[in-house]
Amino acid sequence: MWRSLASNMLTFLLVGLFLIAGVVMWGQSQYRSEGPLASAICLTVDPGSNMTRVSKDLVEQGAVTNARIFRIGADYQDKAGNLKAGSFLVRESATMEQIVDQITKGGASTCGTQIIYRIGVTRNLMEVRELDPQSLDFVELAEFDPTADETPAVYGEKRDQPDTQYRVVMAEGVTTWQVAEALKNWDVLTGEVTELPGEGMLAPRDYVVKSGDQVAEIISEMEDEQILRINAVWESRQDGLPLASPEEMLILASIIEKETGLPEERGQVASVFVNRLNQGMKLQTDPTVIYGITKGQRVLGRGLRRSELRRVTPWNTYLIDGLPPTPIANPGLASLEAAVAPEDTSFVFFVADGTGGHAFAETLQEHNRNVAKWREIEAERGNSGN
Repeated sequence: MWRSLASNMLTFLLVGLFLIAGVVMWGQSQYRSEGPLASAICLTVDPGSNMTRVSKDLVEQGAVTNARIFRIGADYQDKAGNLKAGSFLVRESATMEQIVDQITKGGASTCGTQIIYRIGVTRNLMEVRELDPQSLDFVELAEFDPTADETPAVYGEKRDQPDTQYRVVMAEGVTTWQVAEALKNWDVLTGEVTELPGEGMLAPRDYVVKSGDQVAEIISEMEDEQILRINAVWESRQDGLPLASPEEMLILASIIEKETGLPEERGQVASVFVNRLNQGMKLQTDPTVIYGITKGQRVLGRGLRRSELRRVTPWNTYLIDGLPPTPIANPGLASLEAAVAPEDTSFVFFVADGTGGHAFAETLQEHNRNVAKWREIEAERGNSGN
């Protein structure tokens, strides 16, 4: 009898173990299999939330079929305590495992609202936009000049939401003063700037920032990035350039940046200035004259006067020999690279050609013909009111 009872108990135990193993395997399969989501959604995880709330939200939005399996899987992977606040793009058919990984690994939100501060040469622009999870395109909610326009209500509504992402996009050719002024007047950031880096020492690119970040820390990040670029580009320079130091490379790059906005022209513009330096010719470039007038602290907003072309400043390259004493803006990486790898040309002149680009010339006679054509284009535009 006891032997039979023991045998039955052993049988029940083995069956129970097999059942448990089957349930575990089924749960793992559910956790790792494609989910029921038919189209992408934005999942918002509020600060202070937990896996129970998130799992219920996912069930309500049709992203998972079983909230308990979702939570057990997160616990089993030891990720439940790593839940991050933010807004996350959950793609169609996403597995529970993929969703858990998204909401616990940290980093910037992948969905929701973005507020982008674009710092430009002639104006700044604030954009408020939101990701449409269906099309994966951003929908523009507002666009305005924060220094000139009335602030739209949607900006205030979205500014302090937990899933809002903030970015600063610094354009090539802006001055250090322009960057500092823009950042210190943005109500998302805090702190003062007591000392500015030198002109040209900020790297134009896209920066991710957070609400409450210090302006000085962001500027320091921009400076660190530019130092890395300067050092790397200087090491890759061509032989025989009339540049004695990385500082001179930076000055030339800033002039190239201000002289052309066309990527395909940078190498030619660089060749003109390198050829002039090699031949002992004055650079005679208007942007340096303008910098001598404005010191980078305002936009001139008009053409240069003859008296300004004759005005003595350290940056007037119609009067001084060689490079000016400092950069005149913050050049991008492409202009830095052009400064150390100019195209191999004999050009020593260039003038606008009416298309947004320039006409290049090797001789003064050819250049004068190009200038005459440009004057005709200017006159025609003036007569037509354009």
